[in-house]
Amino acid sequence: MVEIPYHDSAIRLFLPQISRMNTDEFELVEKEQVASYHFPPEEILKSEKEMLARKEAIERANSLGNLEHYKVKIYFADEVSKKHIETTIWGVTDLAILLKQNVVLPIHRIIKLEI
Repeated sequence: MVEIPYHDSAIRLFLPQISRMNTDEFELVEKEQVASYHFPPEEILKSEKEMLARKEAIERANSLGNLEHYKVKIYFADEVSKKHIETTIWGVTDLAILLKQNVVLPIHRIIKLEI
């Protein structure tokens, strides 16, 4: 297991409204189910600051996934509801994150990541 410095102890969007977000309203689903969801084209986050923080969190989670097979919680929304998965990120493109078994999750629908 990799030791993470205190300031990186949780990969979260470092924004008060998202860090304090109640995650109880997110349904835990299996990563394989993600392929069957429909994702609207609209961005889920409201500000450039939130989107930049999400991008940085994704890059960090991707590095941990590739180096240590570290699992992260990914909070996202499809067209129906808010959900979360616990998985390793295997790759990142400009538009999506790549999970095992060729599962793709669009970045614009990711709300938050945490370890």
